Amino acid sequence: MDPAVLREDMVDGLESPPRDILADEDLAVAMRDVPRHAFLDDERTAYADRDHEALGTRVLAPRTVARLLQALALEDDHSVLIVGVGVGYTAAVAAELVGETNVHAVDISRPLVVEARENLAEADYDGVLVDRRDGADGLPEYAPFDRILLEAAAVDPPRALLEQLTDGGRLVFPRGTHQQRLEAVSADGETDHFDAVSLEPLLIEGEQSGAVERNRTAREDRERAQRRAESRRGWEQDWIEWDDATDRQSRRSRSR
Repeated sequence: MDPAVLREDMVDGLESPPRDILADEDLAVAMRDVPRHAFLDDERTAYADRDHEALGTRVLAPRTVARLLQALALEDDHSVLIVGVGVGYTAAVAAELVGETNVHAVDISRPLVVEARENLAEADYDGVLVDRRDGADGLPEYAPFDRILLEAAAVDPPRALLEQLTDGGRLVFPRGTHQQRLEAVSADGETDHFDAVSLEPLLIEGEQSGAVERNRTAREDRERAQRRAESRRGWEQDWIEWDDATDRQSRRSRSR
């Protein structure tokens, strides 16, 4: 069957009852235009509303992509960062909405970065920049971004990503571990909550396919430790240092 017809059926299914998932008309047009079969090996099932597996990662179902991008609320000429590019499909849909040169994407897996670049080029979105990075670090060279999409679950959004938002920016990510809910955090700390989702957790170095397993909480533990250290400065540390200095001086006086 003609892929264009399959795309129409896919989007119609997302817009119609009982799903009623896709309400953004611009996003619907974008999903009708992007050739999803260019990002998946099996052209026959590319437009089925289900997840796929590719190179050790999960390719999100169209309904999940629609939920993520609707929460992101993209507008013309927004600068966008997608963390966890996977095979590149979500980046392509975003490129339809904001322009391909405004879309930047990273992934921790080198094979996926290569795959995404090839898929995007085949689908005529080779203006999207895809780089191999630890997603928790973002892409500071191209920051700030109007919108950041984290296609992986986290208990708290990575601090670096929040710092790479513009003043009116918005970060969308699944918050939680086993039970997740889609959440949008603005640069000023305001939060919007959306439907429940289920995505894989954000990986750190060493956890990508073929690497030695590491503790997924390492990044969050490191960031909490840094926040605690930064909160213990100023008068508190000055007082501790002054108190220690006084004790040392007193001990020296008694020893004379």
